[in-house]
Amino acid sequence: MSQRQSYAVGTGLFIVLGFAALGYLATQTTSVANTSRGPSYTVEAHFANIGQLKERAPVKVAGVRIGQVQSIVLDPGKETADVKLSIDQRYNQIPDDSVATIFTSGLLGDQYVGVQYGHSKNPVAAGGTLALTRPAQQLEEMLGKFFGAGGVADNLSGSYLVKARFSNIGALSVGAPVKMAGVAIGSVQSIQADPVKLDAEVTLAIDKKYSQIPDDSAAAVFTSGLIGTQYVAIQPGGSPDMLKNGDEMVLTQSAMQIEDLIGKFLVSGSSTDAKKDADNGKAGAGDKH
Repeated sequence: MSQRQSYAVGTGLFIVLGFAALGYLATQTTSVANTSRGPSYTVEAHFANIGQLKERAPVKVAGVRIGQVQSIVLDPGKETADVKLSIDQRYNQIPDDSVATIFTSGLLGDQYVGVQYGHSKNPVAAGGTLALTRPAQQLEEMLGKFFGAGGVADNLSGSYLVKARFSNIGALSVGAPVKMAGVAIGSVQSIQADPVKLDAEVTLAIDKKYSQIPDDSAAAVFTSGLIGTQYVAIQPGGSPDMLKNGDEMVLTQSAMQIEDLIGKFLVSGSSTDAKKDADNGKAGAGDKH
């Protein structure tokens, strides 16, 4: 057998073994997902974003499987997903203030629901709801953290909405952090172009625990670092009245474009050079006298 034929046979065997391993793993995953663990009860959880979560995905506590996702439906008239979790009956002491979060197994693995126990003495009943949830983390948010934009505030106490208008939002996107004094206090919920006023209407979801923001505060679109992602920064004002749900922030500052920065630098440089030339001219005229 020639060396070339040996390479071909070896490559073929490697491919066959690879497909066999994938088939085995797929069989194992399916069997685990469909394994019956006896009696179970159902609880609900509502998520703003489920990512790639699928039915029969695991439900885990401390990394240990305690059930699976029974169904996923979109709440009628709402932008939230109603996820029903089938929990093994032996795990019937989950506190009703526990937090349900959508995680990803590894870097490219499947997603699952992780439950972090709360401190309440009342367990969630069958048919009850886990009110505290965290949605699946999007790639844009993870990139934002990597480039220094910071994370979005955990929305565990609810949020209220305020609006702000910008003539230019740059590369601001939905899900970007809203910060005050550098601390994330919310996120950008939506961005819409106004066909009449010809500007961008940005809706900010701010955590309710930050409910003492003066209504004359200013909102600006900033960039984290030199090439980082953009976010909305709020500078508190001095008004005795506070922002309420549905209010609009009047004082805003749009995103600074690179062209503007370069233009200001060139104009500043030209002005400085012109002033120097004028001073030199005056000095020369004085020397002549």
